Amino acid sequence: MIDQWNGRPPPGRIAYVDGRYLRHGAAGVHVEDRALQLGDGVYEVCRIASGRLLDEEEHLDRLERSLGEIAMAMPMGRAALKAVMAELVRRNGARDGILYLQITRGALRRDHPIPERPPRPTLILTVHPISPAAVARRHADGVAVVLRPDQRWARCDIKSTQLLANLLAKTEARSKGAFEAWLVDRDGFITEGASTTAWIVDREGQIVTRELSHAILPGVTRRVILQTAAEAQIAIVERRFTPEEAHAAREAFLTSATGGAVPVVQIDGRPVGEGKPGPLTRRIMALYAEHSHQT
Repeated sequence: MIDQWNGRPPPGRIAYVDGRYLRHGAAGVHVEDRALQLGDGVYEVCRIASGRLLDEEEHLDRLERSLGEIAMAMPMGRAALKAVMAELVRRNGARDGILYLQITRGALRRDHPIPERPPRPTLILTVHPISPAAVARRHADGVAVVLRPDQRWARCDIKSTQLLANLLAKTEARSKGAFEAWLVDRDGFITEGASTTAWIVDREGQIVTRELSHAILPGVTRRVILQTAAEAQIAIVERRFTPEEAHAAREAFLTSATGGAVPVVQIDGRPVGEGKPGPLTRRIMALYAEHSHQT
């Protein structure tokens, strides 16, 4: 824990639940909270770097979109929420880590339909350490992925707390010595990773990622990379691609708020390109790192 907080231990981990800053181990929700009973909630994950929240506005934009898609209200205004997020980072002494934010529809007698008069949404915030050294190793060496069937629900564009299919795919990937699972839909196209966005550099040297739809999450890091690449005059094609294209790709990488852009050097045990981070991937990594230092 100490190393993951840059050599300084946090002054007792603190969580935030519905207006109260609590010791992490003492924080909790009602037994009939609808996220616990029905998965009726959404979440966001923001990277903390050098004590700052990266791409905070973009994450809150996506949070509000997810809430709107399931007819759930924000528990407080955006300015107030940002103040709570900043205060939780401060109270935890976090320099490098993630802030996890979850909003549920609140506690009510268990029943499937959305209640006509829902209770006030439950707001949960926690801060978790990550190891900058582990992230740096993945950036330097790259990671392996495996391909698995996409068994998730039909609205993957909503950042829902319903993650059972994701965790099963991720668990299987780890059991095979891989970092991530890339998911393949019923039409035979790769959608995204269990918790990341999937990218390849195809045979023609084009960077390719799947277009936005209900089939994938609109990744915040994905959005940032599209913007920074356009500013650097690097073309990116948004389209579906197959496992065969991924196996034949010159390069591949994945993106997430936690790790930024990470090279993929192996798919299903087969090397991608030369089996090491490629030049376009390294360029994208550099652009994202530059953006992160500026925000």
